[in-house]
Amino acid sequence: QVQLVESGGGLVQPGGSLRLSCAASGIIFSAYVMGWYRQAPGKQRELVARITSGGSTNYADAVKGRFTISRDNHKNTVYLQMNSLKPEDTAVYYCNADFGRSSNYWGQGTQVTVSS
Repeated sequence: QVQLVESGGGLVQPGGSLRLSCAASGIIFSAYVMGWYRQAPGKQRELVARITSGGSTNYADAVKGRFTISRDNHKNTVYLQMNSLKPEDTAVYYCNADFGRSSNYWGQGTQVTVSS
């Protein structure tokens, strides 16, 4: 049974930082492309950042230079370090594990709210 469990969300002031974690089980974690997506109210889910099994990363333009994705294959965990947060970063953040069409999994999401 595959599980992706996100943690680390919360309320933060503009300019602040948060670190999201996603602990995976039930998959060969090191083989998967891991990603963070987000969905704001009334908007479609969008890619925030992805990291391949080899450690290559890519980011949405809106978060480049502010967010960093990383993974620890020993802990089966992917992280998203978010700095210089803006109100427009407010969304539910979802963890994704991707190994092709029949092996794509989502976490339950964690709320991030950036507000003063």
